[in-house]
Amino acid sequence: MAYKHDYDKILTRLVSILSRLNDGEALSVTELAREFNVSERTIQRDFNERLVSFPIYQEKKKWKMQDGYKIEKSKSLEDEIILDILEKITEGIGGSFSAKAQALLSKIKNVDFNPIYAKLNIEDISEKLAAIQILEQAIKEKREIECIYDNERIKPYKTTLQPLKIANYEGFWYLITKKDDELRKYYLKNISQPILLDKHFEVESEIEELLQNSLSIWFSKNTEPFEVKLYADANATKYFKRRPLPTQTVESLNNDGTMEFRVKITHEMEILPIVKYWIPHLRIIEPQWIQDIIDDDLKEYLSSIVK
Repeated sequence: MAYKHDYDKILTRLVSILSRLNDGEALSVTELAREFNVSERTIQRDFNERLVSFPIYQEKKKWKMQDGYKIEKSKSLEDEIILDILEKITEGIGGSFSAKAQALLSKIKNVDFNPIYAKLNIEDISEKLAAIQILEQAIKEKREIECIYDNERIKPYKTTLQPLKIANYEGFWYLITKKDDELRKYYLKNISQPILLDKHFEVESEIEELLQNSLSIWFSKNTEPFEVKLYADANATKYFKRRPLPTQTVESLNNDGTMEFRVKITHEMEILPIVKYWIPHLRIIEPQWIQDIIDDDLKEYLSSIVK
């Protein structure tokens, strides 16, 4: 029942936010966090992840609905929003899972038109649904599992795991586990034959916050978080304002459209791919050693082209 209560609270908050945006209100993250008694990071996540399919944007620290857009309220606003979002999420997963979900949703919706489009590019894990059911039970009951894991480098091996979360990063599915008091990540598709064991384990309370603050699957539990300061030119700034990174805090917004901001990470690989993706529009100010890694990689890449 605790899970259902959490989902109900999130749904109530999302529907309230969308309804008010639909009515033309401009909403502040700080004010919403105070109103719903949650953190500002949670509200920012609502806008950047849970409501990302809707035409909303941030202007002068206020979130608004794009001009000329209206959500039809012919039935229940809540029901239509939920079904439209679910439909687009399942389309992104693909495979037989998507087909089954679409068939079920079509019976509920009884309409063909969906005003929402979402390009999620999530890998298909339809063939893993039976295994996922066992993993979900293990996570909820805090029970260990035994399974076969194929790491694609050596032959598959049997292992015992303590499952914490099933997580999706950049479209790929992982099982976050605890093993020998460390966090480990296993590629979900490489897990097979999971068996529930009778042995239970404890889960640290900070795991949820650690996952929410992570930038990628490279996050670490045993490394002290450290700050990275970045500079974004005008081309990149608008995107990092629309969809801030977890733990992102703006240090300066400049008249030329550029921005300096900070994020907290636990591993350099959380930020390196992001900076490389945005070259030449994003660079690291500090710590210098991370920028040096990027510079060395660029030199190696350019030298290979010259050859």
